[in-house]
Parts: sequence; C-alpha cells; structure tokens
Amino acid sequence: GESGTGKELVATALHAGSSRRTKPFIRINCAAIPKDLMESELFGYERGAFTGAVTSKPGRFELADDGTLFLDEIAEIPPEMQVKLLRALQESEFERVGGIKTLKVDVRLIAATNRDLKKEVAEGRFREDLFYRLNVVPIALPPLRDRTDDIPALVRHFVDKYNKRLNKKVQGIEPDALEVLQEYDWPGNIRELENLMERMLLFAEGPVLLASDLPEPLKTVDTVKLPVLAAGPAGDASMKEIVRQAAAELERDLIGRALEETGGNVTQAAKKLKISRKSLQIKMKEFGLRDHEGSVKAPA
Repeated sequence: GESGTGKELVATALHAGSSRRTKPFIRINCAAIPKDLMESELFGYERGAFTGAVTSKPGRFELADDGTLFLDEIAEIPPEMQVKLLRALQESEFERVGGIKTLKVDVRLIAATNRDLKKEVAEGRFREDLFYRLNVVPIALPPLRDRTDDIPALVRHFVDKYNKRLNKKVQGIEPDALEVLQEYDWPGNIRELENLMERMLLFAEGPVLLASDLPEPLKTVDTVKLPVLAAGPAGDASMKEIVRQAAAELERDLIGRALEETGGNVTQAAKKLKISRKSLQIKMKEFGLRDHEGSVKAPA
C-alpha cells in the first residue's frame, strides 16, 4: 500500500489477534537502516565481530522469537541480504555476524512495502524466490481516498486517542466538517488524517470540532483537486506543488492561531505548538507574521 495507509496498524492488529499476542512484536523500518548495518540489525552480532562490537547483541529475529517480526519497506533490503533473509525464513535459523553457532527461532514474519514487488522482481531488484516465500497471504491496503467511508470511524479513533494524550474532552466532529474530510483527496493517507486530528484537538476550545476549525486547504478542497484532475504528463509535479502549498497554508494557519490564542507571546505559542522558540521565530519570519518593527502580526 501507499505510504501512510496504515500498514503498521494492520500488522499490529494481526499480531494482537493471533496466538502470539502475548509474545514480542518487533518492528524494523528497512529503509532507515544503512545497508552495511542491515545484517547485524536483523541477526545480531558477536563480541569483536567488527570495530566497536565490545559486547554481543541479539538481532531482531532473536528478539521476536515466538512472536512477530514486522519488516516495513522490505523492498529496501539489498540483494545480498535478501539471500540471508530467505534462508532465515525457510530454515528458521541463522548465525550472528561474527558467530559460528546456528540459532533457531520461531518467528511469524509480516512484511510491508509501498512498491510493486512484482515489478521489482521483473526488473531484477528483488529476488523472485523471496517474493514467493513472503507472498503467502497478501493484503492490499487501498489509499484513503478510495475508502472514504472509513473516515468517520478513523476520526472517532483519533479523537479518543488524542483526548487521552492531550487531556482534552472533545466529543466528536460536526457533520459539515466530516463531509469536508470525506471530500478531500488525502495524499498522505491515514498518517495525514491523524496529524490533522492531533492538531485540531490541540487547538480545540469546545466539545465539538467544527468545519471552521479546518485549515484553509481543506475548506477549499474542490479548488485543490481541480489541477490534479486536469493534469496531464506533469500531474506528478502539480500534485507535489499542491501538497507543498497545502502544507505551508496549514502550518501558517496553526502558527497564526497559536499566536492569537497566546496574545502574541512567542514563548507560550512555541510551547503550545511543541517546537522551540527559535524554530517558531524562523517560521514567523517565513510566513510574514512579524512587521518591520519585529512585533507579532495578527494572522490574515
């Protein structure tokens, strides 16, 4: 599925609903691990295996023994590591880096990617045998724009989540605001929706989230969509620009509101936004929220 569609949430739910739910759930983002560290991260290493290895360390496979190992962005694993991963899956055994002892584990593997693995196989970037070993029960997660009926339930979930985290008492969202959310294209999928809900609850003053609380890019959702629908070969570039502009508008709106609610107190506004005072000052300058004398402007 695309980035932000909730692949890790599904993996967590699969683990929680399985017979392994009381055992470890270990996650690793393969895209975040340097290639030369991938083997030691997955399989661990022995003392003295390389410079800096002053003690032995178990890898993710060992830590996930009897439980579930979630490999996110598995297409990022380099070819030389794909062979070792295949062996670990087929034989349920491996050796630590620098070790000679073969370790046996019982691990349930869940893998995720935002790429087309069949295409990766066809173009020689992903091993065919590993693909078929992984592709036992495939689950395709559609983008949020193709399942807008899920948005009300997701909104309720995020309202509950951030009520607890932010010590808020928001009861829900008004129908007009929910309709806007269901009409929006959600290029960032569930992750974008969650970020929006967190921000809305952060600034919420009443018991219900209102359409007027939404950032401008969502209120003008129809005008945001038109260039994408009309786009030709340059559609990808247009989409990136639209998303960039929308993100900037949202950020400016949030900063302006924080300044307004704190009476222009930059320190308090920074605390409200959970960023440093210096970062806020840089953003205020970028968005023109200071006049020539340096005093805070009211947001437009």
